[in-house]
Amino acid sequence: MKITKLSIPLLFTVVLAGCITAPAGPAGPQGATGDTGATGNQGNTGNTGNTGNTGRAGSTGATGDTGATGYTGATGDAGATGNTGATGNTGATGNTGNTGNTGAKGNTGAKGSSPSTIVVVPAQ
Repeated sequence: MKITKLSIPLLFTVVLAGCITAPAGPAGPQGATGDTGATGNQGNTGNTGNTGNTGRAGSTGATGDTGATGYTGATGDAGATGNTGATGNTGATGNTGNTGNTGAKGNTGAKGSSPSTIVVVPAQ
């Protein structure tokens, strides 16, 4: 296969273009912070105990009952969690370079001629 002198720079440009990739996409926006829950209402104050009765001639009156304890206010609900920002897009993958051409096949050596007489030399 023959390669012209003009096709070599074109092939080099195509190979280098496959090595360049686009940068990653930008980070997504941050989610909004959730609202704070409302504060619970304060419990009612307990009732005051009744005053003890006056005793007869020197007796001490009975002690009044203790008032009921007020209820604790309800706890406010927690705010909702903000949404997570979107993930940026992944950059494009570069193209694979072209495969090089196979080299030309070498020529086979010339065939030798066969002599008509064979000489055998004994080993020494």
